[in-house]
Amino acid sequence: MSASRIVRNRLLVRAAGTLGAVAIGLGVTVAPAAASTPHHGGGPGNAAPDAPVDHSVDNPADDTAVAKAQAAANAAADGGRHVQPRALPKSGAAPAGQSDWGTTPTIPAPTGPYQVGTVNLHLVDQTRYDPWVPTYPRRELMVQLWYPATQTSGHALAPWLQSEAADSFLNSWNVWPGSMNVPTTAGHMGAPVDPKAGKLPVLLYSTGLHSDRSQGTALAEDMASRGYLVVMIDSTHEADEVQFPGPRLETATAASSNYTLTVRSADAKFVVNELALIAGGKDPDVDGAALPAGLAGNVDMSRIGMFGWSYGGPTVLDSMTLDPRIAAGADLDGELYGPQDAQNLNRPFLLFGASYHDRNEDSSWASIWSHLTGPRYELKLAGTEHLSFSDYETLFSQAGEQMGLTSDQVQQDIGTLAPNRAIYIMRTYLAAYFDTVLHIKSNPLMSGPSKSFPEVSFIR
Repeated sequence: MSASRIVRNRLLVRAAGTLGAVAIGLGVTVAPAAASTPHHGGGPGNAAPDAPVDHSVDNPADDTAVAKAQAAANAAADGGRHVQPRALPKSGAAPAGQSDWGTTPTIPAPTGPYQVGTVNLHLVDQTRYDPWVPTYPRRELMVQLWYPATQTSGHALAPWLQSEAADSFLNSWNVWPGSMNVPTTAGHMGAPVDPKAGKLPVLLYSTGLHSDRSQGTALAEDMASRGYLVVMIDSTHEADEVQFPGPRLETATAASSNYTLTVRSADAKFVVNELALIAGGKDPDVDGAALPAGLAGNVDMSRIGMFGWSYGGPTVLDSMTLDPRIAAGADLDGELYGPQDAQNLNRPFLLFGASYHDRNEDSSWASIWSHLTGPRYELKLAGTEHLSFSDYETLFSQAGEQMGLTSDQVQQDIGTLAPNRAIYIMRTYLAAYFDTVLHIKSNPLMSGPSKSFPEVSFIR
């Protein structure tokens, strides 16, 4: 996110007052010693020798925290009705349209020709310690796979967040019990892979600072419906909540930005290694949970891309620098941090910005542009804001009131472009970009402006 928006957000956080700041626990604070200092020797998480160098970021913006500050300030002005966290009913995974306890936002249906399947994998990197919690001897990750599916009958639709994580998410927003449910996705849990899709090209997804992987669901399930294997990565102990089998809920403990990019890019490389095991016919899930039928041996490791929203944008750049197997990247409205934006990158890269965000406004984008020696693209989407590139586009537009936001604040956070139109455009251009640069099929949308999408500007 751009510097001017960071200034605006810090002013908003300050305006929310002490009550709001305490209520939401803003993420950009001083880290505990264990988070900011490598332990067990050898750097963050005792990473492998080819892990990237540390990038100490100066307070990257956390727009979700800003929106929470807005909601907390509203609650304080309303007598504090929503300020104190409350125990929520265990109803966070009720299917869409079947909940009898409040609003259930609906994610627009995927647009590709395939049905969608999804499965969660529990992965453990035996070569690294957890960088944020020294008592956890190995780095654990939860990732979610989205893929083209068939024979979906009998496979339940997955919730946007699993039960414990959903309750934690709603509680962090001080959502009044009974007023809101998390969405249901289009992903059929564990459904077989559709063999008509052939070998599946891969897209990794990295979310915003302290955000859940689920914030990219609208984009992930759409790309899966077009024939991609999309792998959403949660950053354990940096994300606000990550649910492991059991269920076991791990929450954020790392508040500093020190080592965050280093850890995330090392996580991405590890996940690519695990995908190589699946491509070779093996199941890397440490609990032995079965892969969906047809996935093992069906991953195209020669076509790997990565996209990320907000802080996920610099994560993509860092991950591509660390791992040459990632053949193309896309930054969705994220300001670029760290020294990697001054290194040449000879692989395709997309900068996709909100209505205010381009190279003229963001010096980090201007800097990386001159160092992109492969195919490069910059797009700007009119009528959008930073949170438009996440699933807050759906949550705020349909349940902003339940989340404590006024209609003016919802517009401030996700812009003026109709939400379904914004999601449709982002899906369409993300697919056009990766189809083109991963050599799936050519798409004229990446050649220049389109009369069908006047909201999209090509920045030359």
